[in-house]
Amino acid sequence: MTVTIFDHELPDETHNLYDISFFSTSIHTLLTYHSSHVTSWLRDVTLSPTSNLIGFDVEWRPNFQRNQDNPIATVQLCTGTKCLIYHIVHADMIPQSILNFLNNTSYTFVGVGIAADVEKLLDDYGITVGKYVDLRPVAASVRGIRQLKNAGLKELTRVVLEKEISKPKSVTMSRWDNPWLTSSQGFRGFLVAFRIIRKAE
Repeated sequence: MTVTIFDHELPDETHNLYDISFFSTSIHTLLTYHSSHVTSWLRDVTLSPTSNLIGFDVEWRPNFQRNQDNPIATVQLCTGTKCLIYHIVHADMIPQSILNFLNNTSYTFVGVGIAADVEKLLDDYGITVGKYVDLRPVAASVRGIRQLKNAGLKELTRVVLEKEISKPKSVTMSRWDNPWLTSSQGFRGFLVAFRIIRKAE
């Protein structure tokens, strides 16, 4: 997967900025746990909307023990060339701005296997996503390939974007609740979903 990351290395521990080159697309990404930065990002997005389709993904620490249910650690949103990684597990508070945004049916949140993510977000934090669509049946319909209804992100990327990506278990099964995320954690799946969305448009 052709990805390069420029780390702005901001001195403020509450957030950091990255410029990510994902194949031919440059994406500006905010990583934060702080409510004020989340609200500011959402305000910028809603004041200058590029689409009513919002890429959506969540990650959490894997459950390795029986009856273990770790909460969602990150909520990832992407629209246009702007992305937010909200490290919600370390949030100072959950701002009303993101509750309103996610519950706003003017937007359609899209992802792979999104229904399960939406349900877990509700169970873990009481946050409702108003309107969402799974990319798999959309891709199956557009491409005329029924098997895509059950495809994973890697297969969707290969068929829809004609790109190959890797999904190493060292990333997918990693500690998403760590105070500091690695670049591989932060920018893996939701950027690919973003590209699929843009092609669908």
